[in-house]
Amino acid sequence: MLQVVQNVKNGQLELRDVPPPALLPGGLLVRTAASIISPGTEKMVLELGKKSLIGKARERPDLVRQVITRAREHGIVRTVQSVMSKMDQALQLGYSAAGVVEDVGPEVLDIRIGDRVAMAGAGYASHAEINFVPRNLAALIPDEVSFEEAAYSTVAAIAMQGVRLARPELSEIVVVSGLGLIGLITVQLLKANGCRVLGIDFNKDKVEEGMRLGLDEGVVLDVDDPHSAIDRFSKGRGADLTLITAATSSNQPIELAGEITRRKGRIVVVGAVGLNIPRDVYYRKELELRISMSYGPGRYDRSYEEGGLDYPYDYVRWTERRNLESVMDLMRREQLDVRALTTHRFSIANAAAAYDMIHKGSESYVGIVLEYDLNRPQEKVVRTASATEHDRLERLGVGFVGAGNYSSVHLIPHLKSSSDVQLLGVVSATGLNAKQKAEKFGFSYCATEIKPLLDDASVDAIFIGTRHSTHADFTIQALAAGKHVFVEKPMVVSEEQLDAVIDAYNRANAKRPTGLMVGLNRRFAPMVTSLKEVFNDGDALQMIYRVNSGGIPTSTWLHESDEGGGMLIGEMCHFVDLMQFICGQRPASVYAQSLTLNNQKFSDCDNLTIVVSFDGGSVGTLCYNTVGNNTFPKERLEVYGGGNVGVIDDFRSLEIIKRGKPIRIKAANQDKGQKREVEETIKSFRTTGAAPIPFEQLVAGMKVIFAARQSAASGQTVALNQRDKA
Repeated sequence: MLQVVQNVKNGQLELRDVPPPALLPGGLLVRTAASIISPGTEKMVLELGKKSLIGKARERPDLVRQVITRAREHGIVRTVQSVMSKMDQALQLGYSAAGVVEDVGPEVLDIRIGDRVAMAGAGYASHAEINFVPRNLAALIPDEVSFEEAAYSTVAAIAMQGVRLARPELSEIVVVSGLGLIGLITVQLLKANGCRVLGIDFNKDKVEEGMRLGLDEGVVLDVDDPHSAIDRFSKGRGADLTLITAATSSNQPIELAGEITRRKGRIVVVGAVGLNIPRDVYYRKELELRISMSYGPGRYDRSYEEGGLDYPYDYVRWTERRNLESVMDLMRREQLDVRALTTHRFSIANAAAAYDMIHKGSESYVGIVLEYDLNRPQEKVVRTASATEHDRLERLGVGFVGAGNYSSVHLIPHLKSSSDVQLLGVVSATGLNAKQKAEKFGFSYCATEIKPLLDDASVDAIFIGTRHSTHADFTIQALAAGKHVFVEKPMVVSEEQLDAVIDAYNRANAKRPTGLMVGLNRRFAPMVTSLKEVFNDGDALQMIYRVNSGGIPTSTWLHESDEGGGMLIGEMCHFVDLMQFICGQRPASVYAQSLTLNNQKFSDCDNLTIVVSFDGGSVGTLCYNTVGNNTFPKERLEVYGGGNVGVIDDFRSLEIIKRGKPIRIKAANQDKGQKREVEETIKSFRTTGAAPIPFEQLVAGMKVIFAARQSAASGQTVALNQRDKA
């Protein structure tokens, strides 16, 4: 399918041919009929993209601070790799569109295939022939409303939310500063509220268009004096309310709004403008300033936008979706005219011309519509220029599922650099990411579903780097297809999934040797290799592992039990595996206790002390917390036994005392073992058909995690052998 994107590195606009997106739970696949270019917002995005790295840094100092913090934690090399990986990602453009539903997730019960819907959201309602959109970001289109009109819904909902926040009253005197697309819609909504409206803009054509759409008076800046115009319009009282709908980095709109609004008046910022507020005028007038958050309640809330959790109607009357429905109802009743806003129409194939017009400013424009062919055939698998025949006798054919940032930095580059690997297919939920990673790393083809990899006889091994909840399902499918599997940690997120994976592994190996590897990379780190050599087999070891994870927002998908599993399942499996590897013994029993804060025990299992007793007498204590500070080093592992000591400090330094002699090793950059992990996996898959980590150890590690959860809840030690019998 065709999709309009921006190259983040150089800011260039591109029209790419990518696979259609995957259908994810809780959403729909929609064949786009029309989408709207938001000239103000998208022009600012394009201009930012064209800036140099220094220019981008000046515009986004918040991101610069994040990079500096990450460099302190992980080292400069790893941070640069991560930043450059993100810079390689293309930016999807567009956020307001409409089309026909092609497929529906099983959780969506009120929308059917063939329904017409309006779509909202950056990354969802993109300028693309097919879009995936979550249920709460889609609204049914009334029969009387065309695709083109419905495509304006998100833009109109932004204006609607600003008006709702402003609380206009009948006959109030309102100023709309900025008569672009959102400003002209705002004018109509205010007039429908019975307000007297004056509009301000630098562009004479837009002021004239505002007059045609109902403005009571218009002011052309640099031609007319806005202060005298407002004074005359308000009979010397000033505006009751000013809505700023401009899109500019300038501070002029916020300064002018303070000057023209009456004492104790209201100012609502809807557009992206400079916010260096002149305190004196705002203070002396005691002005109320509010900033509107996009298209309504639910915006930026993952549980609403992605999780499908709607807000109760009685308590949150207007949400993103209800605002979409509201503006389309106004269109249906002909109280909101968006057809008059369309000044230009372009086919999606000619989208570059639309953006070129915006960039050059060669013509006056307001509403720019991209049109699509609803009947154009779509290819689900897209081949790349690097496609070659696979030599099964020489190299391991690899397919990759889930090419996110971690995989793109720590896994795929090591696969690519191996002469024993041929990269065949890459799968990602978005076609754009799949195509981009295919081109960057040299995969032969890309898709948005795993089936092409399963059906490809040339694919010997499938690497999985998707979200945690999908690991088990993809692993089971790949094993059933006779493929070796590398899956990022955790292997599973539930005991039911673990049982299913064990069954799939046994069935696959009953036919032929089939390897299953989990991305527990720390045991492959050079410092771990050196530390393990200090101790003798059979030594009873005392292991203390402290992890200072720092604060982790509870809104992230990692905390959702059905998706990420929380930090116990999602990350602590790493450290349990490493202790198991160092002592070389089987876990026998587990005791875990949650942190107690303000007389309340943490129930999320993110702050735990876990004591694992092993059958050879060793004991491992993991202290994992998220209540510390991430400016302090993350990990410290201490191992004692047989008269020897080994200490790894954040994989930056290793201290060994053997036979009383100290040895100290320092590393310029962290090496947590990903490169060697991948190399050992390739070697094992090719030679033995097994994995570098015995399957029994992978299973034992996950059982420790589930036992820790049980122990934390019960306050009792859990014996693993009794638990297995139960």
